[in-house]
Amino acid sequence: MHRFYVSPENWQSAPLALRGSEAHHARDVLRMKAGEKIVLFNGRGREVTVEITGFEDDEIRLRKLHEGDTPPLRCRIVLGQAIPKGKNMELIVQKAVEIGAAEIAPIVSDRTIVQIDSKIAAQKQRKWQQIAIEAAKQCGQNWLPHVHSPTKLLEFFSASEQPFDLRLIGSLQPDARNLKSILEMYQRQHGDRPRSVLMLVGPEGDFTPAELGLARRHGCEPTTLGPIILRGETAAIYCLSVLSYELLI
Repeated sequence: MHRFYVSPENWQSAPLALRGSEAHHARDVLRMKAGEKIVLFNGRGREVTVEITGFEDDEIRLRKLHEGDTPPLRCRIVLGQAIPKGKNMELIVQKAVEIGAAEIAPIVSDRTIVQIDSKIAAQKQRKWQQIAIEAAKQCGQNWLPHVHSPTKLLEFFSASEQPFDLRLIGSLQPDARNLKSILEMYQRQHGDRPRSVLMLVGPEGDFTPAELGLARRHGCEPTTLGPIILRGETAAIYCLSVLSYELLI
């Protein structure tokens, strides 16, 4: 069945209906008819199967058939990603949703090629959030990751309100340890796997020494991604895949 997103603030509105761009997609793109069944989700774990009962100018009327809750993933993984050039950030957002990231924080690093002012930042944040919605619809993820507005690394640390059990930063430095050994040491020390992890991935050429120093001061452990230097989008997918396998299964 096709899946459609209804934001939490519109979830409780009555009568139950599909509106806006989602209604346009169902009616004008998919050409759906009365009697067909679809799934709605609110991005906070709630899902409902409904039947289309009719169409009006600006909405699709629905009848609820079944409703349920999806528990959150056992570990909150936050990807702090230095913004790459081109459209690679779109790919990173899409794959991060599919792999299980809870939040995606685009980072404007000192070596970020793309120049972003406040207006562009707001536009990109909206676009990336929409890409996250589409990815969640496609992969069956009922917990919609939040895509933050692009920010400098220092501002990201200053704005981070929720603590992390473990903070990691991808690094080319010789003292960086691999993810497996870091996770094994954490479990030996704490008797359990971490419930929240920050994973910072740098731009082409890595974070600058100053940024690495800043991350270390905020508790980030330098992490090697192996002997082969990875592109930013590959590094993000690699890190999230390892963390997903170790912490979400």
